[in-house]
Amino acid sequence: MNTIQQRLSVLRDAMKKNGVAACIIPGTDPHASEYIADYWKEREWISGFDGSAGTAVVSLDAAGVWTDSRYFLQAADQLKDTGFKLMKMGLPETPDILPWLAQELKPGEKVAVNPQMFSLNAYASMEKELSMNGLQLVAIDIPGSAWTDRTPLPTDPFFVFSTESAGQSCTDKIKAVRREMQKAHADVFVMSALDDIAWLFNIRGRDVDYNPVVIAYAVLDEKTCTLYVDGAKLTPETSAYLEGEKVTVKPYLDIYTELKAIALQKKVMVDGAKLNQALLEAIPASCQKINQMSPVFKLKSIKNEVELAGIRKAMLKDGVALTRFFMWLEANVATGTLSEVSIAERLASFRKDQGDFFGESFGTIAGFAGHGAIVHYRADASSDATLTTDNILLLDSGGQYLQGTTDITRTVTLGNTTAQQKTDFTLVLKGHIGIATVKFPVGTRGSQLDILARKAMWDLGINYGHGTGHGIGHFLNVHEGPQNIRMDENPTTLQPGMIISNEPGLYRSDEYGIRIENLIRVCEGVKTEFGQFYEFETLTLFPIDKNLIDKSMLTEQEISWVNDYHRLVYEQLESLLSPTEKEWLREKTSAL
Repeated sequence: MNTIQQRLSVLRDAMKKNGVAACIIPGTDPHASEYIADYWKEREWISGFDGSAGTAVVSLDAAGVWTDSRYFLQAADQLKDTGFKLMKMGLPETPDILPWLAQELKPGEKVAVNPQMFSLNAYASMEKELSMNGLQLVAIDIPGSAWTDRTPLPTDPFFVFSTESAGQSCTDKIKAVRREMQKAHADVFVMSALDDIAWLFNIRGRDVDYNPVVIAYAVLDEKTCTLYVDGAKLTPETSAYLEGEKVTVKPYLDIYTELKAIALQKKVMVDGAKLNQALLEAIPASCQKINQMSPVFKLKSIKNEVELAGIRKAMLKDGVALTRFFMWLEANVATGTLSEVSIAERLASFRKDQGDFFGESFGTIAGFAGHGAIVHYRADASSDATLTTDNILLLDSGGQYLQGTTDITRTVTLGNTTAQQKTDFTLVLKGHIGIATVKFPVGTRGSQLDILARKAMWDLGINYGHGTGHGIGHFLNVHEGPQNIRMDENPTTLQPGMIISNEPGLYRSDEYGIRIENLIRVCEGVKTEFGQFYEFETLTLFPIDKNLIDKSMLTEQEISWVNDYHRLVYEQLESLLSPTEKEWLREKTSAL
């Protein structure tokens, strides 16, 4: 089946055979992952659209792909002549998926989803809304019967991430999870999130792009702990390690039959935002379900001292790589031979030269001029822009090192700079400093701090549409919760040891984009008669482009922060650089 039209035809034949009128196909996997193995890329297979966010919906007479503004250009190109219509999410004229289905289908008709691809929370929500419109949601894997030549699941061996690197043994982590289970009065805990599993068992792998995780499930009870993973992925070392940690290993898909065997009176803890509907249906109906946030999700968000020390080492490696990259960029940009794709590749090579580099932590966003205004732009052969000296470059990138995960955005001028660019950049910088310098009491949520990043912009009627900060893992996922800093309410309070990004931005469509991103750690600050206060430590080590700063817009305190930060960057990196590199960095970090 070489064409999308042929695939649509086969899919619709399968729909008719199963008596369904529509099929919803998301771009995810059974583990609620951000990055997924090729085996599960069902939305890409059926539609041809390979952006990281989007959902395909197919009825017997129509088909569409819903995606957000980050992918409008890419989706329009990839969906051309496929039979799929681009549904631009966020625009007033674009209906959401379920209302669209209510318009397209007749009362009583069935809408099919692969229950492995939807969390139990999402499934329940869809079922309720469709029912209100007279439609029936059914759990049938239509793509599974239509896509017969899919790439097999990866069988690459995983490896042990030692206690010396993780700072806590698998055994101790399991004990901590069992304590949380007891608090929730749960007898059994079913895990499906790959980063939770990698963290709990101190294992890492290469099963998906960017995130060093292992495709597996896990189940804990009061006495036993079972890891469900393809046996081909085991080595003598990992088998011996898991046996030593008293972890039983069983085949990956055995979890379905094992869940059905849970004693009927047991109380089973599930994270409804992550556990898929198919696994929920395997648990006996008579078991009480305790639906709450995974305790591992919360435990791994607070980094221990070993993890923090590792992350600081990773920041040093990243700082050196970025110094060498930006020196190379400055020396070569005027040649007119550099493009967004080529500089992303060169940056990866500079990171690779650092020890213990495992790969990029996400696909580099290299947005020159107007492309920088596309928040999660990804250059490819069709969009690749040549760099010139008449605009600014937004470069958002990160590395996976055995010591930790990095994520940094720098916006730099490549030559001529306008007054408007400097004003906009300085507004973003003021927001960045507002977050970096805040002191806040115990119990504060990220949503309560978000205004500090936006105040200077809001005063001028300017805003940005993304969150200000996301959590980040320790040699794990670059996007990790439950903590964040954004306008949306999140009940998670900020606690010492959590690491969050600080990345306000400003985007002018078709002109340029600006974002300044560092990673920051929550740490204890002053304790007064009014209680304990927390503050942030900035971990990222690379200068902010002074050529884009309008010093007259900054307060004395803000100027001091920039100078202090640049002094820290130089002091931390100088011993790792050559004399020429050191001189370059000295100029970049000189006082405002």
